[in-house]
Amino acid sequence: MVFPERFSTLPVPTWPRLRGLLDGVEPGGAVINMTIGEPQHAFPTFVADILNREMANFSRYPNNNGEDALLQSIADFLARRYGVDQPLDRIMALNGTREGLYNASMAVCPERKNGKTPIILTPNPFYQVYAVAALSVAAEPYYVNATIETGHLPDFAGLPQDVLDRTAIAYICSPANPQGAVADEAYWRDLIALAEKHDFMIFADECYSEIYRETPPPGALQVAREVGADPERVLVFHSLSKRSNLAGLRSGFCAGGPETMKRIRALRAYAGAPVPGPIQAVSAAVWADEDHVIASRDLYRAKYDVADEVMGNLPGYRSPQAGFFLWLPCTDGEATAQHIWTTTGVRTLPGAYLSHDTPAGNPGRDYIRVALVAPKEDVARGLTLIRDCIHH
Repeated sequence: MVFPERFSTLPVPTWPRLRGLLDGVEPGGAVINMTIGEPQHAFPTFVADILNREMANFSRYPNNNGEDALLQSIADFLARRYGVDQPLDRIMALNGTREGLYNASMAVCPERKNGKTPIILTPNPFYQVYAVAALSVAAEPYYVNATIETGHLPDFAGLPQDVLDRTAIAYICSPANPQGAVADEAYWRDLIALAEKHDFMIFADECYSEIYRETPPPGALQVAREVGADPERVLVFHSLSKRSNLAGLRSGFCAGGPETMKRIRALRAYAGAPVPGPIQAVSAAVWADEDHVIASRDLYRAKYDVADEVMGNLPGYRSPQAGFFLWLPCTDGEATAQHIWTTTGVRTLPGAYLSHDTPAGNPGRDYIRVALVAPKEDVARGLTLIRDCIHH
């Protein structure tokens, strides 16, 4: 049996790697898990009522692309949040964004770019599905280090000309996971101009867009419309997992240009799973409601303040602009995470498990990621233990 060689370079999965590091090693105190970004704030109370009312629709095949009521609710969100008037046939419901981030490359990445193997750019650190999508379409994943020197966002413009000319797709996450950096309007304008010059698509992962301090992060679709870019240039991805604390609902959407969405919808007809009808009904109501989003954002702001107070004197500490992670500098994140675990019982994630080795080094090696998803009191207790452990 012969298997494709390209999958021999798949990234090592994060969570089995973490379990191999920490499981079987005795924790140094009561366990506090600050690894996974699984929101713990309350989701809207009406979710259960709608789901109960719609239960009978689990017996029906759902609309492949999303019911009009859901697509309209998403379109209203895009108009309200970004001032973008997006036609319904240029939106598709997703089973969470991971499905969409993967399948979009399958739908639109060309077999060749300027006569050569296409490149798919991914920020480094990165969400692993970006690289796996590249390998699945026989493209070359190209890791662009996002470091303190680049504002923790990838400097795509600094890449060699031959790399940019082979680029078919650039993945970008803003607000960034794990660093919490936000691509401002100038960053988006420059990236869109670069994509126009070298004719590649931007896949904008905006899952954390609704978790921020004061100023809403600008969106890629919004800036693309403002600068009059090719409508096919940008494809955005959103989710209810972070915005609405509904990670288990597995509900999100993608939105982009007419030809892009035509191709993505066509692939879904053969290779994707539509969102179940009752989940679509719930999602339509949740996208339409901002009260719970505002309440949740206020809770994260309070935890930003706790983090700044507890970690403010830690050398190299940078307060996140958005999202719900701390990206804490250290010496050897893997050794640090294990030391914190065996000393305090707090479970953190080595930054190297989110990033890839490159000729310029592994940008996550000397960091740990800490999630701020637990209640404020638990976050304060966990951060204090971490600080006292690594500061001495």
